[in-house]
Amino acid sequence: MATPVKVLILQLASIGDVVLTSPVVRCLKQQLPNVAVHFCTKLDYQAIVAYNPHISKRHYLDGSVYALIRKLRAEQFDYVIDLQNTFVTDLIKAALGTRSYSVEKQSLRQWLYTRWKVNALSEQHIVDRYLTTVQPLGVENDGRGLDYFIPYKDEVELGWLPATHQNDFVAYAIGGQHMTRRLPLLRMIELCLKINYPIVLLGDKQDRKVGDEIVRAIGEGQIYNACGHYNLNQSASLLQRARVVFSHDTGLMHIGAAFKKKVYSIWGSTTPQFGFYPYKTAHVRLETPGLGCRPCSATGLDDCPMKHFKCMNSLPFDFDVKELRMKKNFE
Repeated sequence: MATPVKVLILQLASIGDVVLTSPVVRCLKQQLPNVAVHFCTKLDYQAIVAYNPHISKRHYLDGSVYALIRKLRAEQFDYVIDLQNTFVTDLIKAALGTRSYSVEKQSLRQWLYTRWKVNALSEQHIVDRYLTTVQPLGVENDGRGLDYFIPYKDEVELGWLPATHQNDFVAYAIGGQHMTRRLPLLRMIELCLKINYPIVLLGDKQDRKVGDEIVRAIGEGQIYNACGHYNLNQSASLLQRARVVFSHDTGLMHIGAAFKKKVYSIWGSTTPQFGFYPYKTAHVRLETPGLGCRPCSATGLDDCPMKHFKCMNSLPFDFDVKELRMKKNFE
């Protein structure tokens, strides 16, 4: 039996970034003969890759980078695919000393866009840029979009939800890594009132308090606050069951896209032009046009630099409510 070609993929950044690597994993596994795909990410993101059948072995950063490097060196990889291209991944590549391919960084272009509003960014979605890194291995984009795999133990039963939400619901991911990527509370309430449909709020324990405020303002008959009640894979299961998905620029937005849901993506200080919009699924972009201060950051900030936060406070909820009553899934 021929020795497998061992390929290591590096992505340590965030939930969304790891989800966005899934087409690279799938295309490598299905197109490269006799390949063993290894994946390295942070231990915090274990749930995202643990059940991916295209991954042969997983490696996790949990503390010391040098301890991780020692484990990776023992594998003797044939290729390293760096889908983050940071100091830490550069350190790992240098220590492994094998042939590597890295995603192109757009740091200067991002700086020009955020600082001077000169948009010289590539037209490519980040997934397509990820896939260019494996083209030298003869691997091409299969056009099938993102993957997300939920184990049976994390599939949420409809009976776990309130009776008002068991037949059908809209999912709204209210979280966001930074303040400028989230609607203010009063605007979240306004959005939920416009949707006017059973809504499941998704987020982590830190989002629980905001979710409770929305429930108090609107009522349990329309809003179910699931924030902090479910783990990541269970939240993904709720996205899979949802009629449509509303989401800030966050990882759950990309998980919704993996299930081919219609996504209403909400943009504040960041913009879709950075290449992280919902991939290969129907989506509507909700953003404030004509602001000279936007984007102010490629990743989000903890406060509005201009102090008016017009990108979210003035954001029009410009969508047709009738679309939410249309046939489920929009596939």
